[in-house]
Amino acid sequence: MENNVGTASGTLRVSAGVVMKIAETAAAETEGVAISSAGKLAVISGAPLTAKLVSPVRVRMNGDSTAIEIEVITEIAYKAYEVAKNIQEHVKSAVQNMTGITVSKVNVRIVAVKGK
Repeated sequence: MENNVGTASGTLRVSAGVVMKIAETAAAETEGVAISSAGKLAVISGAPLTAKLVSPVRVRMNGDSTAIEIEVITEIAYKAYEVAKNIQEHVKSAVQNMTGITVSKVNVRIVAVKGK
């Protein structure tokens, strides 16, 4: 799925994959978010014996706006509410500044807390 953004020179097409990568990077750079050893967000899904890594970001593009859903693991030393709020602000700002696409909402779901 792509989103078209009108510019003075024509039309810019931005794919959902690009928006997803920008959102993932912005969330990973937020203080208090646990990241994998590869420097990316990682969420474990499934039963403990069949756990697998899945993408923590989902993007829904509707016309000239987009809605983003992110699942994260937070560090235990941070307040979950503040981390989630900061993620919302960072992701919305990054996507809008880099693509020109309006972000209608950023839903953050904290799925776990990582201890030291």
